[in-house]
Amino acid sequence: MVTGRRSGALPERPGAPVAPPGRGQTRGAARPGEVTGESAPGGVTLTGGGPGTVGGVVVVTDRRQAARPLSDVVAAAVTAGARIVLLREKDLPRVQRLRLAVALRGLLRPVGGLLIVAGQDTLDGEALHLRAGAVAPLGRPRLLGRSCHDGAELDRLSTEDYVTLSPVYPSRSKPGYGPPLEPSGLRRLAARAGRPVLALGGVETPEQAAACRATGVAGVAVMGAVMRAADPASVYARLRAAWDGVCDGSSRDGGRVLA
Repeated sequence: MVTGRRSGALPERPGAPVAPPGRGQTRGAARPGEVTGESAPGGVTLTGGGPGTVGGVVVVTDRRQAARPLSDVVAAAVTAGARIVLLREKDLPRVQRLRLAVALRGLLRPVGGLLIVAGQDTLDGEALHLRAGAVAPLGRPRLLGRSCHDGAELDRLSTEDYVTLSPVYPSRSKPGYGPPLEPSGLRRLAARAGRPVLALGGVETPEQAAACRATGVAGVAVMGAVMRAADPASVYARLRAAWDGVCDGSSRDGGRVLA
């Protein structure tokens, strides 16, 4: 269920077009499980009755890498501006994973954020991310994404609202995963995706986030850099500043200020 009938919401039907993010949209009241959101530096515009968008700096969870309890890491990122979180933790029993999803939605709902769930089960939500080759479950969720790695997988897309392309860089989270696309390969594949693209894999520094932004993708999905950080809010803030073009990501302390 989606509140209101404003512009900037999730697609109402499979294959609905995805619009660019708007600015200055406001968030309506949310109920548990609703997909809502607002335009924000973290990259979500998902309130109302028309097409929506996914982008900006998306946080991907991995409790095994997290330097703190996972909810604490996500809470820190949210305070720094994160508005979209992709929940993995697919090894957990459903009861535990559902409890975690409820907790993370509780962190995101007050700021108009969105929880996307990886796998075949939305965990009582409305946003799902499928692995490459996975069959979409019956009853299409309001937002559907898919992992892709090459042109052949992009060519098999149908009604997905967005995709991830990976790995862009060598990944400490998945050693040996690749070969990496690098920005040149990311640019080439993103141009043929036909929908918003999140760059995934090895994006750990502001320089890398800025380089992905220059390829024209909608956003970056970041896991290890935020999960492993002693100060996840600071790490997220630097990545977001580079993505937003506030700094160029040219130095460890945040880069040259551009605006």
